[in-house]
Amino acid sequence: MTFLRRVAMLSRSRKSGRSPGARWANCAFGTIQASIALLVLLSLLHPSRAFAANPDLETVLTGSRQRIEKLDYRATGRLTRVEGNGKRTSYKFVGKARWFPDGLRLLCEISGPGSEKTTLLLHMSVSGHVTIETVLPGEKAASVLPFERWNEPLAGTDFSYEDMVESQFFWKNQKLLAPEKYGARDCFVLKSMPGSQDRTYYDSVTSWIDRSILYPVHVVKTLRGTGQQKEFVYYGLRQVGGAWSASQVEATVQGKPGSSMMVIEGGSGKANLGRKDFDIGQSSAQGEKVK
Repeated sequence: MTFLRRVAMLSRSRKSGRSPGARWANCAFGTIQASIALLVLLSLLHPSRAFAANPDLETVLTGSRQRIEKLDYRATGRLTRVEGNGKRTSYKFVGKARWFPDGLRLLCEISGPGSEKTTLLLHMSVSGHVTIETVLPGEKAASVLPFERWNEPLAGTDFSYEDMVESQFFWKNQKLLAPEKYGARDCFVLKSMPGSQDRTYYDSVTSWIDRSILYPVHVVKTLRGTGQQKEFVYYGLRQVGGAWSASQVEATVQGKPGSSMMVIEGGSGKANLGRKDFDIGQSSAQGEKVK
């Protein structure tokens, strides 16, 4: 006897009393109905399971996230602010970063024209949640940077504290726009939008990502509330130890004269860093000894 015939016969026997078989039939029908309801709910919560996922979107997000999840580098260089009249102010830059099981850690020190120094430690979790600690000029101990200050200029440049990590690739809301060329490069165009759980000053981040190497060549960030845009252009793309990186990044703010450049002059793409390398207190103390 098939399962469905048995269920049908047992259901008809309900009129003659609550036999064990009838109770089993009711349970079976309830289980089937609950399973159908669960499948409908899952299809609403996870439409990608009900419909085929966009393969290009999956390629872009997987490639971008894996690139970040493989980071393990030391870098030295400079940050330069170029005013509208051509005046330049440069800062020394020393940074290191590595992805650990709980996410990315990035520690960098920026030394001003004098003896001033800014130290910051950024941690981005596997879900894209960011926290920032700093030791600012004149301070001796590290403290958590309040979210209200994340969009402030870093050492007077057009880079903000938040711009130091690419958290947008880990936001929940992602969509591909029509592909475009940027210069001679064929690019995917990815628009990333934060969810309610993402702390950011940006309404959206649009990235032009080279199709062949899955590395951004142009990024436009739109500030929340004002709609003002900040543009980033990546120069000198190169492959070191199998990983792609840019030797220069230029940042410009809409309506603001001049621009800022982050130039990487040296470093290592496989630094074998450990957690002890990201002690911001120790880094600050070492800086005091050097002075």
